[in-house]
Amino acid sequence: MDSKNITTHLTINQLSPADKPREKLLANGKKSLSDAELIAILLGSGTQGNNAVELAQKILSDSDNSLLTLTQRKASDFMKLKGIGTVKAITLLAAFELGRRMAAEEKPQNTTYILDSKDLYNVVHDKIEDLPHEEFYAVYLNSRGKVLYKTQISLGGLASVHVDLRVLFHHAIEHNAVSIAVAHNHPSGSLSPSKDDKDLTRRIKEAGSILGIRLLDHIIVAFAPNGRGDYFSFNDNGLL
Repeated sequence: MDSKNITTHLTINQLSPADKPREKLLANGKKSLSDAELIAILLGSGTQGNNAVELAQKILSDSDNSLLTLTQRKASDFMKLKGIGTVKAITLLAAFELGRRMAAEEKPQNTTYILDSKDLYNVVHDKIEDLPHEEFYAVYLNSRGKVLYKTQISLGGLASVHVDLRVLFHHAIEHNAVSIAVAHNHPSGSLSPSKDDKDLTRRIKEAGSILGIRLLDHIIVAFAPNGRGDYFSFNDNGLL
């Protein structure tokens, strides 16, 4: 038999030390590992016919090699792949959730400023962008745009969220804010503002005007069809 037609499969143990994910991490640091190698460490083992790295590559391929898409997968999605059982699926979900929580941790507010829609997006997107339901988030600012306080105002369903203006502006008064910036997400992926979105923005602006608190912007955040986060700004589009 022609040796060129024989496919040789190597298990993780048969790889050289430099190619073993755990050993490679210890020797060269975590940044030296590819996405597949990091996932392979979470998996712990492969299957008959695929080592852990090859199985991780299949998982990535199934998500179009997008980590953002991968983190939105459910346990049942992972378990459709041969070799992924309940334990491996739960391990992946737990790791991705830890990463999301780390990204959402409050950063020191004394160095955070919001001067435009991009600044606002950078502050809120990791808190609400990938949620399966709508949430409304508010950021409270001083006269120079420095962030004084930020918090979730309300949690809604798949296509709407109710906002109590009394709660929204109570925080503003409590923290002596002179302006606010607000955001909510669209789980559908659409960035187009609905009639309810426009009506809510108008009511917030009008209530703020009475209290002397300016509405700086309202943005809608979502994952675009390409799997990347994006946003729509009411201010940038002349809707404030």
